[in-house]
Formats: sequence, structure tokens, C-alpha cells
Amino acid sequence: MTDPRAPVTLVVLTFNEERNLPACLENVAGWAADMVVVDSGSTDRTVALAREFGARVVEHPFETHTRQWQWALANVPLTTDWVLALDADQRLTPELRAEIAERLQQPGETVGFFLNRRQIFRGRWIRHGGYYPKYLLKLFRRASVSLDDTELVDHHFQVAGRTENLRFDMIEDNQNEASIAVWIAKHNRYATLQARQDVLHESLADPAAGESSAPASPPAHRAGGPDARTRRLKRVWGRLPLFVRPCLYVFYRYVLRLGFLDGKEGFVFHVLQGFWYRLLVDINTDELRSRAAVRNDDTAREVKLPIR
Repeated sequence: MTDPRAPVTLVVLTFNEERNLPACLENVAGWAADMVVVDSGSTDRTVALAREFGARVVEHPFETHTRQWQWALANVPLTTDWVLALDADQRLTPELRAEIAERLQQPGETVGFFLNRRQIFRGRWIRHGGYYPKYLLKLFRRASVSLDDTELVDHHFQVAGRTENLRFDMIEDNQNEASIAVWIAKHNRYATLQARQDVLHESLADPAAGESSAPASPPAHRAGGPDARTRRLKRVWGRLPLFVRPCLYVFYRYVLRLGFLDGKEGFVFHVLQGFWYRLLVDINTDELRSRAAVRNDDTAREVKLPIR
């Protein structure tokens, strides 16, 4: 029995994703009404593979994930109102495909659906440590969605209207990260960007920041649901002292949330993602704050210099 077709367009952003993209597209080919790949200059077989699976390919230079999604949603012609926004390393279980097709027959006033991510790391499902269930807004009406331009690392879709959680899982399994060196290099880059984003958000929240206190783009409507809890936790995280919070976090994940039950792969994942990565972010944040303090101090001294 085949899945009923869904009135949805799959949109995927890519850059050198030949290891991941075939599984993503094969998973929804013949089920989704349309498939679009927005590529940012891949040098491997990503574009050729996308076309082999029947996806439309659009090319656009990459700045950040948020800006790439903003451009795609504003400029790419889509054949459906509903968008399924997946990463190249993500795919749907058969149960989730059937659930989406059924729910989109009569969505009512719902404008967005949260999908439950099942994270795979080095072949193992990370089920503990607070990493599952993890709901991400991935299915939405194009006309209702927006993104925050100040997000430099991850992108978070936000919708103005009603949202629902779907029951079944979306699987995330990045084949590019089969080598731990690739995972580390990626998260090293992300740590630098995350620190810049955090310091930027600090300046936007500070009335003394002058011109920087205005966001680069109007604040998007933020719906409730799983994202509301995440935002609350991030506010708590931001008030914790640097260098202490990674220690607290890895203890919370690995001990209190039973991350040790995820075995050898879980130990590597929770320690690297929950401690090492967060420590790198704090180191970069501390450096950025110190540079900003020096600049502010220099400016204050210049202002106090007597006019001769």
C-alpha cells in the first residue's frame, strides 16, 4: 500500500550533500506534490542527484541559513500552500508521511505542524539526555511563516497562528558526520557563530547599546508550543555564569536525563554536544565581550580628552 499523496512542497537547502540528499528525496518522491532544492554552489553531485530524483533546482549564494530560507520562501515559485522544510539529512517515517497527508486534507485553522525529530549519531538513536522527543516546526503554510534575521546558526521557523504536534517521527541522520573530524570542524564553526549571535542579542536587549538596540529585522511573531519552552530555557541559560553552565548542562543531560543509557555513542554525543561545544561557545562569548569592553573603554577615554 502506497502513501496517499500530500499537497505539500518539499524544500531543501543544500551544499555538497551528495551523501544525504538521495535518501531525503527518495523518501518523499511520488508522495509530495513538488520538490525544490535550493543549492548554494555545490561542487559534488548534489545538483545532478537532485535532478535525477525529479526535484527542481534553484541556485542562490549562501549567507546564513536564516537568510537562505528567507530568500527561498520569498522568491521560489511553489505549487502548494504548504511547505515541508527539511534538511538534506532528514527524512520522514512512513507513519509520519501518512499522518501528514491525512492532516493536510482538513487542516482547519492550523498554519504549522511540529515534527518530532529522532536524532541518529554514528548509527545510534539518541533517545535520552533530553534529546527525544524534540519537536521542530517543519511543516507550515508559506504565507504564515517568518524567520528572525539575527539568528546566525540554527534557523527557527515561526508562524502567526495555530500549531499542532504530529505523533510520528522525522529521522535526522547526517552521513557527512560519519567522520567525527567533520562533526568537530562543523561545531567549531557553529560555536563562533553562536557566540556572535548571543552577544548580538545581548546588545539588542541593552537600551544603552544605542543604534544597535534595534533588531536588524522586525521581530517575528513567536508562537507557543515547544518553541515557547525552548525560549524560556534559553533565557535561563543566558543568566547562568560562563564556563559553569556547560558543566551543569552535561551533568543534567548525562546523569539526570539518563544520557548514559545511550551507550558509547551517547557518551561521545552528550559530552561533545552538551559540554565541549557549549564550552567553545562560552570561550568565544568571553572573548567577544572582552573586546567590546575594551572598545567601550577606549571610546569613553576619547570622549573625556580635553579639546586643545
